[in-house]
Amino acid sequence: MSSRTAIHLLPDQLASQIAAGEVVERPASVVKELLENALDAGADRLDIHVEEGGIRRIAVHDNGHGIPKDELPLAVCRHATSKIVTAEDLHRIHTLGFRGEALASISAVSRFELASRTAEEATGWRIASDGATHWTEPAPVAIPVGTRIEVKDLFFNVPARRKFLKAPRTEFGHIDELVRRMALAWPSVQFTLQHNGKTVHQLRPVQDEAGQLRRLEMLLGKGFVEAALAVEFESGPLRLRGWMARPTFNRAQADMQYFYVNGRMVRDKLLVHAVRQAYADTLYHGRQPAYVLFLELPPEQVDVNVHPAKSEVRFAEARWVYDFVRRSLKDAIATPIESRPTTNDMPATGEAAAETTWTKPQPLLKASANPASWQAALAFQAPQADGGVREPSPRYEAAAVADTESATDMPPLGFARAQLHGVFIVAENAQGMVLVDMHAAHERIVYERLKQQYAEQGIISQPLLVPVMMPVSVQELHTWEAYQAHFTRWGFEIEAAGPQQLRINAVPALLSKAPAEALVRDVLAELHAAGNSGEVERRIHAILSSMACHGSVRANRRLTLDEMNQLLRDMEATLRADQCNHGRPTWVQLDMQQLDRLFMRGQ
Repeated sequence: MSSRTAIHLLPDQLASQIAAGEVVERPASVVKELLENALDAGADRLDIHVEEGGIRRIAVHDNGHGIPKDELPLAVCRHATSKIVTAEDLHRIHTLGFRGEALASISAVSRFELASRTAEEATGWRIASDGATHWTEPAPVAIPVGTRIEVKDLFFNVPARRKFLKAPRTEFGHIDELVRRMALAWPSVQFTLQHNGKTVHQLRPVQDEAGQLRRLEMLLGKGFVEAALAVEFESGPLRLRGWMARPTFNRAQADMQYFYVNGRMVRDKLLVHAVRQAYADTLYHGRQPAYVLFLELPPEQVDVNVHPAKSEVRFAEARWVYDFVRRSLKDAIATPIESRPTTNDMPATGEAAAETTWTKPQPLLKASANPASWQAALAFQAPQADGGVREPSPRYEAAAVADTESATDMPPLGFARAQLHGVFIVAENAQGMVLVDMHAAHERIVYERLKQQYAEQGIISQPLLVPVMMPVSVQELHTWEAYQAHFTRWGFEIEAAGPQQLRINAVPALLSKAPAEALVRDVLAELHAAGNSGEVERRIHAILSSMACHGSVRANRRLTLDEMNQLLRDMEATLRADQCNHGRPTWVQLDMQQLDRLFMRGQ
């Protein structure tokens, strides 16, 4: 055994280096803290200069309100801040920074220089240190109003930390991604990023929506902008806005997911789960959605003091926030084609898609009649409105047999002109030509009808012939006790059978063939993690999806023009009709400009 060491106070320098380990993980952490301080100081111009991935040098210049000469020595002390005064302020944080640890932590592990000037001062003032062991007296320096901070030789005095840094190229990649994230959240701020003397980003401030789209394109690419659906929802004090890509634009990795809470960039498991649930039934297997979303709520409703790097938050009403985000984004994706704007409202490809505009989604269509049976939902006729599907407009039916040269009577997907190899429908609309995968499209239509019918009939329980005895942990038991009503609503009959044992007497009828214990454990795990569970719904929907797939019109089936047009009208009125149940696109639009380019017309 090791000998006992007496309890003692750590030296200030060592305590500061330990604190720095929580705040300063890598060069990007330094840039984050400095940019957040600059934004809190009211800066609208930020210049970031980096050498060797930030390991050699980081310099951040801002035009904020600056720090007075007599406050400079205090600014680099631990727990010194101008952003909170009382404990009550800690529960209503409006700023990005608030702990007063950033400058002290950074200066403890680098060669540090701070220069600043306020509008009231005739000159700026500078202080510096090597590892915060000794600070120079404030000395005059010629700089404009604002603050300039220079960080050199990061971790020069903590070699154990420095050896864990990656190659300069990798470290700069983290800084580049950080600046992208900050620039997305602050479009009115000018960002300039240089690496080894080369300008990587020079983003001018923008004020209008068109400017924001240009910044989105510069940072995330043209493909994202072409697929972007602008969203804006409000519910009481909650507001959600931003852009989400249509499900057909997806990624192999979660590398284009940006979520901000009151302007603070976060990676919150609750929010990520809510967004993922909103995209359910529309994403191709294993693919990731892309989005830039901003959630705003009263500061007292969110705790940002959860993680040293301030990358996680905790909500006072987590379930409320989760449901609001999931429901809002799900409604946006589900908007029927016929409810969208009539101008440039198609899933476009090519340059024309960059001009696509979207409005706030309309309310979901309400069912006015129920199919008589599951078989009715599978039928390939035009039933009464169900599953978010409405009768085709009489004027569309009339226009289908009339001269359709005029675009005034054109429905969004136009009218069928031909069928290719029993697989695709060729249609003409106001923009040009529409190609439809008839099986994928009908699969979505049938699936939405089945889901609607199932929702109206409710979840039916299936008693088990032999109840399943299920041992549970203390955590699982507490979760079940807290969410018993949820299990009942989902079709389960579960009761306590001992101190740490549950008895499963019934399960949802459609899931009666699934292993009961594994199903309940999956639901308990999700409830514990997110306060909600979509596991039952996902499994039931998987069965309905399979039924829809087998019940949809198959390839190589010849359709009449009337049948093809009926399919187009059903697509226009169906929720999530842009993708089949497996996330594949159901249709594509080729406008006249794209068709002209294919044949080099006008060139």
